[in-house]
Amino acid sequence: MKEIAASLGLAKVSPGAFGNGVIATKGEILTSTSPITGEALGQVQCADAQSYEQVIKEAQDVFLEWRKVPAPVRGELVRKIGEALRDSKHSLGKLVSAEMGKILPEGEGEIQEAIDIADFAVGLSRQLYGKTMHSERRDHRMYEQWHPLGIVGVITAFNFPAAVWAWNSMIAAVCGDVVLWKPSELTPLTAVAINSVCREVAKDSGFEGVFSLLVGSGPELGQKMSADKRIPLISATGSCRMGRSVAKTVGERLGRCILELGGNNAVTVLPDANLDLVMSGVLFGAVGTAGQRCTSIRRALVDQSIYDTFVERLRSAYKQVRIGNPLEKGILMGPLINEAAVASYRAAIEKAVQEGGEVVFGGKVLSGMPSSLYVEPTIIKAHAGMSLLKEETFAPILYVVPVKDLDEAIHLNNDVPQGLSSSIFTRDLSSTERFLSASGSDCGIANVNMGTSGAEIGGAFGGEKDTGGGREAGSDSWKQYMRRQTSCINFGKDLPLAQGIVFS
Repeated sequence: MKEIAASLGLAKVSPGAFGNGVIATKGEILTSTSPITGEALGQVQCADAQSYEQVIKEAQDVFLEWRKVPAPVRGELVRKIGEALRDSKHSLGKLVSAEMGKILPEGEGEIQEAIDIADFAVGLSRQLYGKTMHSERRDHRMYEQWHPLGIVGVITAFNFPAAVWAWNSMIAAVCGDVVLWKPSELTPLTAVAINSVCREVAKDSGFEGVFSLLVGSGPELGQKMSADKRIPLISATGSCRMGRSVAKTVGERLGRCILELGGNNAVTVLPDANLDLVMSGVLFGAVGTAGQRCTSIRRALVDQSIYDTFVERLRSAYKQVRIGNPLEKGILMGPLINEAAVASYRAAIEKAVQEGGEVVFGGKVLSGMPSSLYVEPTIIKAHAGMSLLKEETFAPILYVVPVKDLDEAIHLNNDVPQGLSSSIFTRDLSSTERFLSASGSDCGIANVNMGTSGAEIGGAFGGEKDTGGGREAGSDSWKQYMRRQTSCINFGKDLPLAQGIVFS
């Protein structure tokens, strides 16, 4: 890791405040500890009140000039950032894995996601389209256009310490905004390293301050950003509890929010499903990232006619999952992020058993591992009446529930507070279309013959209900990062009023 740190320019104690350059701060020292081994990876000096104000001031100043840069030119800067990320993909991916605990292919995959969204944003820089519409008034032209918004505050969670920031920042940058990033205190080194890569590219173009960074040791910094009227948009990813706090604070000042919060995702398995596909999809969806994705599969709603077969095949698949140091080749599951996550894992299993669930695989914290954060992926036979099914536990626990038909599966899929991702395995066209219809899944993402994880950047990512309603990444999500303006031009000699009003 020393070589990785050196290649990414990480110091023994890295600065945690960046504006239009490094900003001095006297904040506390935050130590980043790897969940893989429990060893310290490095330290970051957090921002303090004075450095916060300086970062905001510099971001405002940079925005006033950055918004004037033509969007395709802004896109060229983002293209260069994508190339710089490609050059550092292996080092950054390894840092993500070391600091967060996901396996190396997923760590590198996360950096690839950042590269992909940069590529997407480059094309978008020439497609920030407005609409022209016919005016009811003679000799008038009416149209809509989109302008840069300002400072975009991005608050990210530990589980995707690079990709989620990239989803927001690459699009915000081509839209003419500047980005202020507050990363999770559990993964600050990844943020410092990625921000440094992007700032170096931006510096060469004279706009280093497009990408600002403030590292904090707790929720106070995010709360401060949420209350700051100088930040018109806050994009926050994390728990529902955090999202409610952000939404309330931002709402009180009539600001904007993009919220990506909890997921309690279900996969529906019908009798005609290809069980080979099912096993692959469920295994990655439930076990990948040690169940610490917002899109992880939490519930399997399985037709009762194939329920026992499904459970037995899944048990066999789980037995083949290699658990260990995620930086080693062949490992499929690494550790949980911290002791609090392990405690939640234990508590959920205990509650499931109390509510009538049966653990048929896993359920234990592993000993003899590099740290105390390694657990077994767990399968629990469950029933529809368990209150636990409506909660999200950020751990590799899968509740398998028998259902009598598709109608019951859709009901259970939707009968939870969260509404992020969902999927169905079937070969029947009618079942597919029913699941995807207005009376089917109520989630922001609905997949067929694949799991709930692995969203591509080309489509808008996000969900409904307690998931927050936000959308990031592809499609027309860019509109959230800009302000819309309707303009009307009178090129005639008279001044007719709309709706035929005469005022004389």
